[in-house]
Amino acid sequence: MAATLPLLAGALAVGIPAAQAADSPSRDTLAGTRPAWATAKADKGATSNGSQVSARVYFAGRNAAGLAAYAKAVSDPSSASYGKYLSAKKSQQRFGATKAQVAAVKSWLKSAGLTVTGTTQHYVSVTGDVAAAEKAFGTQLHNYAKSGKTYRAPSKTASAPAALNGAVLTVTGLDNAPHKANHKDQLPPPDAVFRNSGPFSSYYGSNTASTLPSAYGQKIPYAVKGYTGKQLRAAYGAGKRTGKGVRVAITDAYASPTIAFDAATYAKKHGDAAYSSSQLRQVLPKKYTKTEECGAAGWYGEETLDVEAVHAVAPGADITYVGAASCYDDDLLDSLNKIVDGHLADIVSNSWGDIEANQTPDLAAAYDQVFQFGAVEGIGFYFSSGDNGDEVANTGVKQVDTPANSAWVTAVGGTSLAVGKGDKYLWETGWGTEKASLSADGKSWTDFPGAYTSGAGGGTSKTVPAPYYQKGVVPDALAKLNNAAGNRVVPDIAAIADPNTGFKVGQTQTLPDGTQAYDEYRIGGTSLASPVIAAVQALAQEARGGKPIGFANPSIYSKYGSKLYHDVTDTPTGTELAVARVDFANGYDATGGLLTSVRSLGKDASLKAVKGYDDVTGVGSPTTGYVESYRRH
Repeated sequence: MAATLPLLAGALAVGIPAAQAADSPSRDTLAGTRPAWATAKADKGATSNGSQVSARVYFAGRNAAGLAAYAKAVSDPSSASYGKYLSAKKSQQRFGATKAQVAAVKSWLKSAGLTVTGTTQHYVSVTGDVAAAEKAFGTQLHNYAKSGKTYRAPSKTASAPAALNGAVLTVTGLDNAPHKANHKDQLPPPDAVFRNSGPFSSYYGSNTASTLPSAYGQKIPYAVKGYTGKQLRAAYGAGKRTGKGVRVAITDAYASPTIAFDAATYAKKHGDAAYSSSQLRQVLPKKYTKTEECGAAGWYGEETLDVEAVHAVAPGADITYVGAASCYDDDLLDSLNKIVDGHLADIVSNSWGDIEANQTPDLAAAYDQVFQFGAVEGIGFYFSSGDNGDEVANTGVKQVDTPANSAWVTAVGGTSLAVGKGDKYLWETGWGTEKASLSADGKSWTDFPGAYTSGAGGGTSKTVPAPYYQKGVVPDALAKLNNAAGNRVVPDIAAIADPNTGFKVGQTQTLPDGTQAYDEYRIGGTSLASPVIAAVQALAQEARGGKPIGFANPSIYSKYGSKLYHDVTDTPTGTELAVARVDFANGYDATGGLLTSVRSLGKDASLKAVKGYDDVTGVGSPTTGYVESYRRH
């Protein structure tokens, strides 16, 4: 059971110019505002002038190029400006939009007949009819066929008046895929209970499945019941560090109504330090939307996993959960902006994403601007790399996930982790699973090793240029896979993700009789790897006296090739590896029967974990010494 919780419309790219010269000398085009699917072939004609549009116009700020340059300088250990972060207020004063720019943008939008519904220091939100939007943005809006449905989009790239002098970064919302009407929803109850069946191993290899068929010429162990904080802290070299005083934020959609009880219960049951009165807090929106479309209850488990994993590895860190009103980009961007604007944390874990093919450059620019403002303040963003390997089995196309593909975030890949007796780190493989079921007579595995089920997201971006910190580390065979100039390769670093070697979580769930009760189950996904790495970074920040690490990639890559990383490969023991797993057919108890299967490790579709950097685990996973290496920064 992997915690794969996609947002519905993701976007991220790097280096998108805010404005370019348009055909008319009086307007500047807003690059990327016409989606790739808005083709002449798909065009179904003009959108009705009376149709309603809701859009956001993002500000470019005083100096967009200067923002990116400063974000790079303060994040690079080799720069004289390294660590010279600005406060949230000073970063806005230096790089944010001026009052005059905001006023000019609002005046332009109103003059076109649009109604301003909200203003933040990042954008103006507007509503109005299609005719007013067309007048404002210098484009016609047409209807287009896409994936069997019809959506609205600009027929040519939108533009803004040149007289605004580049004050506009981009506009979002001119296309409405997959926008739907809002509902005044309340959060639903928790999802139905999920439980793991035994037999289990208490640590890797402790319980051999002696009565089951062999795999790869040997008897295999049962899957672990679920690692806990003590084992993960030992595996990744926590030592005596707890992350005390370090602020970690977590973003997801919605909010679990039982998180405080669940987190406290879990910590008590598994020997983690009790939460202090102010150690876990939530920052939530005034109302939630699209709860049915986004599967709100499914996000409760995501928040629970993220909070419990961070606290298990960094029990002294302060955790702030920032919930989005929905799983749509606009709302997730609002959550990220809340963290940056209020500098609510120095480390931000984000276990959500979408496929790169769904990215739109307008939102890409908005995301990157948030990440750059964060870097300037000393805030680092960590994103799970995805749970579908190269995405071919999921989408038919080899691609990476977004926002993990951004050059301004740390993409966290996944491993299968073996922790042995006495909490000893044994090995890791790249996370990639193939599953074969037990034959009816119990004597063999059917079609062994079986079909691909899931694995760490990774690969080469088609849209994001190669960032400077990857050069000299990422092999050309990966970096130049899509073009000679090179592209961003994902991930950057990795940690435990395989649900077959997963983490035990505790959550209030809905039982078959309709009542709700606390229960525990094993879970995985790079949704686990991201908060684990965020927690390790909290330990590292404590080691350097509390000084923020900020955007971590330049530091992470500067340590490449040292003994600070486990160099993860798919066959760390020299032979193929697998575990036996028994599941309840109904996901809850044995009344529906049991399902026995073999799960092969290190089988991540076309992605391979090899010596050196790879597109399953990046530079590897943290080892003993990694946390303390930040003392020297």
